[in-house]
Amino acid sequence: MIRIGIGGWNFAPWRGVFYPDDLPQRRELEYASRALTSIEINATYYGSQKPASFRKWHDQTPDDFIFALKGPRYATNRRVLAEAGDSVQRFLTSGITELGTRLGPLNWQLPETKRFDAEDFGAFLSLLPDSHDGIPLRHAIEARHDSFADDKAAALCRDRNIALVRAGDSKFPDIDARTADFAYLRLMGTTDIPSGYSDADLDRWAATARAIAQDRDLYLYVISGEKRRNPAAAMALIDRLKDAG
Repeated sequence: MIRIGIGGWNFAPWRGVFYPDDLPQRRELEYASRALTSIEINATYYGSQKPASFRKWHDQTPDDFIFALKGPRYATNRRVLAEAGDSVQRFLTSGITELGTRLGPLNWQLPETKRFDAEDFGAFLSLLPDSHDGIPLRHAIEARHDSFADDKAAALCRDRNIALVRAGDSKFPDIDARTADFAYLRLMGTTDIPSGYSDADLDRWAATARAIAQDRDLYLYVISGEKRRNPAAAMALIDRLKDAG
């Protein structure tokens, strides 16, 4: 399974570029979820959302659509990750399972300054449960410090079937370590051309996606870079992978 999308769906510069000029703002998620196959919700990183919001997002999207959710910064932007238990639990009980089968991986993004500490990192991973309310959970760690390019970090994730996020075309480390039965890739290098990426770069990332998906699921998000062009790049990748069967 390959899911490809963008970060969020409310972004004014997408109107008239990605969204039709006459599309009501209230229908943007409906439109985006038909053009893409996944969206990474970033609002959950900054604050709690209501159960009713998760239910509404579920109801506005197709059955096979998937949301990835960013874990709250209150859990990850701290000196001692092992002390994040309460923040993790508040997030898990905030209503995320209202998404039902549309709930995809949870991305726990660490700050750039957070260095790898095996004991503390392992303790944090132990706070991430395999399920909640009877719904299986998949977790991914977005480590943004070079020290996480360490076999010990990969081994700790592998023991828990937790993915290490790959950061493509960015200043952050691209940690290409297989640690789970799924992969999580964030592409951050779009430029201000209509397709976001050149044909050569789109072909390169499509080939990477095909290789990864030979034996595991892939969640791929076009994030950052020239954000106005991210939907076009995501759709171009979807088209390439459809063409390849």
